[in-house]
Amino acid sequence: MAVPGGGPYSELYGGRIILRDKQSDDAENDYRWRSDPELARLDAAIPLTMSFERYLKLFEDQMKYPTPGSHHYSIDTLDGRFIGNCMYYDMDTVNLEAELGIVIGDRDYWSDGYGYDAVTTLLDHMFNARNLKRVYLHTLEWNGRAQKSFSKCGFNAVRPVRRMAHDFILMDVLRDDWFANAEERLSARFKDKDDAGDQSSQSSQATAD
Repeated sequence: MAVPGGGPYSELYGGRIILRDKQSDDAENDYRWRSDPELARLDAAIPLTMSFERYLKLFEDQMKYPTPGSHHYSIDTLDGRFIGNCMYYDMDTVNLEAELGIVIGDRDYWSDGYGYDAVTTLLDHMFNARNLKRVYLHTLEWNGRAQKSFSKCGFNAVRPVRRMAHDFILMDVLRDDWFANAEERLSARFKDKDDAGDQSSQSSQATAD
């Protein structure tokens, strides 16, 4: 299957989710989630105020001309419900590292393990298929629940970071540590009920995804 931009269609299978390439049909939910003040606050972002028509044009442009060094996935449940987004971006091909972001937009799927499943599934792909040495993220300093959830996925707190007028905690997971614990973390996707994505990490607010 092809996607806009001409590349091969990509799907990554977790325990209860599928990470798939973005599709035009995702735009309506993405627009609604990015216009939501609570979700924007968790993402250290400003809620969208543009019209859906304007957003759709930006969304379609992003699909046709994706940002180099990034890949944006939609999170589907196994029965095909679109519940959020997970991505990596700012890939450094010299140091072999990239930043990860996630948001579970559908509140019906908060705190039930879907975020953990999405994050660990993407991490496994990044360390195996992309051969990265380090994956990192920024989560808001006050969001202790998110920090605890990301820790369960394998991330460790590195240091406080101030950017865009917000205080974040930089967290990362290294390749060797991932492989030392990968079997246990991936097995937990099928049984873990604590969600790593119910409190969004600071992710790619500059894109149309």
